[in-house]
Formats: sequence, C-alpha cells, structure tokens
Amino acid sequence: MLALCIQSLDPAYNLALEQCLFDDLKPNDPGWLLIWRNGPSVIVGRHQNTLEEINEAFVREKNIPVIRRETGGGAVYHDEGNLNFSFLTSLKKNERADFAPFMRLMVDALADLNIKAEFTSRNDITVAGRKVSGCAQRRSGEKVLHHGTMLVDLDMSVLGQVLTGNPDKYRSKGVSSHRSRVANLREFMAPELDRDTCLTRLADAMIARCAEGEALLPQETASRAEELADLKYRTWEWNYGKSPAFTTCIRERFPWGALDCRFDIQNGIIRTCRIFGDFFSGRNVTDIEHILTGTKFTANDVRAALTRLPYPLEEYFTGAPGEEIAAFLSGEADVRAKES
Repeated sequence: MLALCIQSLDPAYNLALEQCLFDDLKPNDPGWLLIWRNGPSVIVGRHQNTLEEINEAFVREKNIPVIRRETGGGAVYHDEGNLNFSFLTSLKKNERADFAPFMRLMVDALADLNIKAEFTSRNDITVAGRKVSGCAQRRSGEKVLHHGTMLVDLDMSVLGQVLTGNPDKYRSKGVSSHRSRVANLREFMAPELDRDTCLTRLADAMIARCAEGEALLPQETASRAEELADLKYRTWEWNYGKSPAFTTCIRERFPWGALDCRFDIQNGIIRTCRIFGDFFSGRNVTDIEHILTGTKFTANDVRAALTRLPYPLEEYFTGAPGEEIAAFLSGEADVRAKES
C-alpha cells in the first residue's frame, strides 16, 4: 500500500479525489492510504437527510460547507485539527468486508505514540472510554473503501453547535441514543506539543504502520477530481437533495444503525419511498426504494416485493438480519408512526 498525503483543505475536492482514486483502483494495485484534512465543514452520511442533521442557521451564518460522502454512517464535523485517513484496497473473491482490520491498524498506530486505544463499537475507536475516531466503509465489487477521522485538536465548541440530529425521533431497540463523549488526542500526547506537531506525529505513525512508501498525486487525477467536485460534491442536489412529501413514516434504532423510511401513500399504494439513516450498506438502498414503489402498502405485499430484490435483504444493511428488516418495512414490528 502506498501513502498519499493530500495538501488540499477543500472537503468537496478531497472527497472527489478519494472517489477518483477508488474508481481507478485495479485488482493488482498496491492500494492507497490517504492522509488528509478538511477546513471547517460538515460531512454527512450517504443515506442521511441533511437538513435533519445540521443546525442550518449556524451553518449558513458561519459559511460552513456541508458535503455528502459516499459511505454510510452519521454526520461529522471536520476542521484543520481533524486528521482523516482512507484505505483504498482490493478484496479477495468472496472475502467479507470488515471494519476490524483497518481499525486495528489505527489502534496500533496510536499505541506507537503511547496512546492506549481500542475499538469498542461498530465503527468507533476510544481512549479512556471517550471517542477519538469514527469510521465508515463501502464496498464496490472486489474493492473496499474504509475511511475515518482522528480527533487531534478539533474545535469542540463548534462541534456542539453545528450538528443537531435528533436521535430521540427513533424508537430504540435497547440501544442508547445519546451522543458519544468525545476527546481530542492532543489531550493524551505530551503537553508541550502544539497542534501541528501532534498532527505530524500521528500521520507519520499511520504511514509507518500501514504503507510501504509514499507517492505523488498524478496531475491527471487531480484534474479529474476537481471536475468531479464541481459536478457532484459542490452541488445542492448531491449534498441536500429533495426529500419527497410523505404521508407515512416508520422509524427505529437498531444495534446496527438508525432507520427512517418515508412513504407517500395514495389509495393504499406506495407512490414514492425514501430511506434515510446512519446505517452502513453493502448495496444501493435505492433498489429497495424502487422495488416498493407501486406496491400495495400491506405487510404481505411489501414482503413479496422485497423477495424480488437483486440481492439478499441483509446485504443492504450491514449487520442487520434480513428478517428483522422485512418485519420493520412490512409493519409487523409495530413501529409505524403515521404523519400527514
């Protein structure tokens, strides 16, 4: 694996560059470890309803960019005190994509800096019980993208104001809905070190643990990334999108993530369907939205439609039992919350 340290602080460009490198990855390529930072910005998960996750007035007042990423999970705040990493690599045929191998490398890199860390949930790394890193992942064929954040010297006062996602709107399945306590890694490093030194030492530790050398970014790739940033990552359509009017909403929080499904029901038929949440997905959930459109809004008809999906239902929600999802979407779990 080769390391690439990205100098840009533009979140739209950085996410576009990550996508270009991922799309270009071939099975026999060594893979990439990207080290990058963003200026102040909000990065929302692939499946989230952006306006319900941010403090829109604060974001507008402070002119903070809001960018949607390609991976699932929840919204995060970035600034220059936040060090990001991305693994872009190939998998063996039928190999299962997993968070643990990548998270273990980050835990080992922190250990090299005498910081005792552990991964304690589906996608978090903690130190002394406080979250210092969150990760997200997507798979495309035989390729996997795993990326995450390291809180080194993040401005926590802004973090507390910019994100307003309300987890209480979800009925909980025995899962705590409060936000995790967070900490900056600088707190656990030598007190005399300034922010830039902490960032440099952490980046060096990541590269030493994960990469066999460093590379330079090809100019052609940089140019394509700038074009993609304009076409996608800087557009309102991608970052916010239009949420359709709906008459019925079903919501629930599971151990593997929160799920918010909205339907426009007319004469008992699902006319439009949108799926939101902070879940991770191995397949495109638009398959489910399309398969349910035009279906009668009954348990039997919804279940029958789900059997026509091109992939098993559990592949659309990482870590979720297929039957649990089928019961939820069909209303058999008694979680419908109708709205008009």
